[in-house]
Amino acid sequence: MNSIPSQPSCADGLESGALPVDIAKKKILEAIDPVSGNEVLPVAEALHRILEKSVTSALDVPGHTNAAVDGFAVSGCDLPARGHVKAFRIIGQALAGKPYKDPVGNDQTVSIMTGAVLPAGADTVLMQEQVERQGNRILVSDQHRRGENVRRAGEDIRRGQVAVEKGRYLLPPDLGLIASLGCLEITVKRRIRVALLSTGNEILSAGAPHEPGKIYDSNRFSLIGALHKLPVDIIDYGILRDDPVHLQKTFEEASKRCDAIISSGGVSVGEADFTRQVLGNIGEIEFWKVAIKPGRPLAFGKIGDACLFGLPGNPVAVLVTFYQFVLPALFKLAGANQAPLTPTLPARVLQPLRKKPGRTEFQRGILTPTSDGHWEVKPTGKQGSGILTSMTRANCFIILEQARGRVQQGDWVQVLPFSVLM
Repeated sequence: MNSIPSQPSCADGLESGALPVDIAKKKILEAIDPVSGNEVLPVAEALHRILEKSVTSALDVPGHTNAAVDGFAVSGCDLPARGHVKAFRIIGQALAGKPYKDPVGNDQTVSIMTGAVLPAGADTVLMQEQVERQGNRILVSDQHRRGENVRRAGEDIRRGQVAVEKGRYLLPPDLGLIASLGCLEITVKRRIRVALLSTGNEILSAGAPHEPGKIYDSNRFSLIGALHKLPVDIIDYGILRDDPVHLQKTFEEASKRCDAIISSGGVSVGEADFTRQVLGNIGEIEFWKVAIKPGRPLAFGKIGDACLFGLPGNPVAVLVTFYQFVLPALFKLAGANQAPLTPTLPARVLQPLRKKPGRTEFQRGILTPTSDGHWEVKPTGKQGSGILTSMTRANCFIILEQARGRVQQGDWVQVLPFSVLM
């Protein structure tokens, strides 16, 4: 023999059959159907849930035309002409919750507080800092325009209008908006049920006595933390030994109980890597190789109605693949009409970055602002997929495109801040 045929490895660069990142994302999302089932919750308990029924307003918001500032309410047609100053007599006061009930006539004004109902005859509010008060009157210049500093009834939401649409991932402003309509309860999608497990004879549970040649499980803890923004119930199956029979039994049970299964380890090409084999026996494999670093061995498929994400075993690869593939898929599974935005921004690198064409790389970096309003980034050090400190020291991913090669100092790259993910 002149050469030894090689097997696929996560150290490979360009490999036949490895899907580009965007294609893998697309395939996963196309295979996901939202769960059915819902529950009614108090609005105050609905943060980070998915709205099942659109919220329609039964009233105008604001409910009445009111002042946007503290000042003086006048009739806009009574304002002074250009080049003139005019005096208005103060005839009363309007407070929030205590309106002035008489109309405002010519050359008259009412002192008004922010949020107070505009009295009849008034359509303009003059900011108190922009007039001169002299006893029971104010002097007004020609700088004002009719209708200023007024919030019209229904200008935010009209009666009968959909205020928050079905499928919305509810954030704090959404809860406030729904409460402003007088709603006490809303209907949301049920939580999705996600099974978590780690595989490998070398894995120890936290708290167990250390043994030579073994490592403590970090992946389940990272994934539990990464799932916190989602409406999930986590079913923790713990650590499974490298036994295809036991693994198959666990997968079959989890697929009946859960909507999604997330495993780590066992998806490469080693003799004890059984996840992909078991998935092929009892389910359907969509793909198992992605052109990404770290994280090339990534299995995705289905067992019955449950989707399975077989993530790599290395701790950095677990987090990279979770945020790139699993997180958006779980948002769709939970019924969200879209996943939260994860915008990237350009930054200049402070030192060269090693990179070979063939895979999209997610290096870990430290992003800092510059004095001229731009951003600069440097790697956290060694970028091995087993070096979890490269994540804990970082505040962003440095995204290097599949076709890109070595990056020189001073080049521009795209970065994804951790703050939009975590």
